[in-house]
Amino acid sequence: MPALDSARKTVHLESQGLATLAQALEGDLGRAFCKAVEVIAKAVEGGAGRVIVTGMGKSGHVGRKLAATFASTGTPASFVHAAEAGHGDLGMVTAKDVVVALSWSGETPELREVIHHTQRFDVPVIAITSEAASALGRTSDIVLALPKATEACPHGLAPTTSTTMQLVIGDALAIALLEGRGFTASDFRVFHPGGKLGAALTHVRDLMHEGDKIPLVPAGTPMSQAILAMSEKSFGCVGVTDASRRLVGIVTDGDLRRHMGPDLLGKGIDQVMTKNPRSVAPDAIASAALEIMNSSKIMALFVVEEGRPVGILHLHDVLRAGVA
Repeated sequence: MPALDSARKTVHLESQGLATLAQALEGDLGRAFCKAVEVIAKAVEGGAGRVIVTGMGKSGHVGRKLAATFASTGTPASFVHAAEAGHGDLGMVTAKDVVVALSWSGETPELREVIHHTQRFDVPVIAITSEAASALGRTSDIVLALPKATEACPHGLAPTTSTTMQLVIGDALAIALLEGRGFTASDFRVFHPGGKLGAALTHVRDLMHEGDKIPLVPAGTPMSQAILAMSEKSFGCVGVTDASRRLVGIVTDGDLRRHMGPDLLGKGIDQVMTKNPRSVAPDAIASAALEIMNSSKIMALFVVEEGRPVGILHLHDVLRAGVA
């Protein structure tokens, strides 16, 4: 089919561009990239400055996305449209900031006002361009010179491969800064409290049942009493603790079915329980708990801290929170 052939060609050409980009990172581009990360990290340290991303046309659209990615991963950032900069938006750029300017050709005339402003107030500029010798490249402090690549557009006109490369190098900056800062899933949730992503980043301790709601019995408990405890708490399981209140086992509905017989009620729980049950820490994120339950094919998970049960989490609690 012609449409499918076209799609394959586009994917192939853009993936070739990314392969060329990855190779370029082993040379001068890689060294410039490391300098860019250092400059940005220094500028935003302690909340002093921000990353100001700017560009025009398709590069501008990529820039908007990159500014959002920086911001959502803990690097303060804003997008300033190059055409609007000279009409008041330059007031958003302060001496403590660092500018990331995108222009494939490096000759975008609308960027001149931005560059003049950065020179006046000694604001560092990181250029993302394919032309290091361009007007933008010559006036920038750091140039991330992207390698030339064939556009997926059959006429070589519509920015396709080039914008993909800009996007990826920008994402690489954001992730390098994230990792360098030790940005955690908990930090990420601060910027993503809503929707499914926010739900998935909810902590287990926010969803678990605590105190008297936890179905627990001590080791040596007769199964007749253990079954009553299971029925009262309605989690389909009961945890078994030792003399130090550490979780040493679990009895589930499945265990009852496997041991069903006329002598079940007369057995001690130690004879029926599954030792060393799966558990989760209270500070774990809900999506991690869901993965444990799915992979282990279980409905409930004890929440354990220093070996002692502090809560229990049911699959339904996770589903109600919107994690799945």
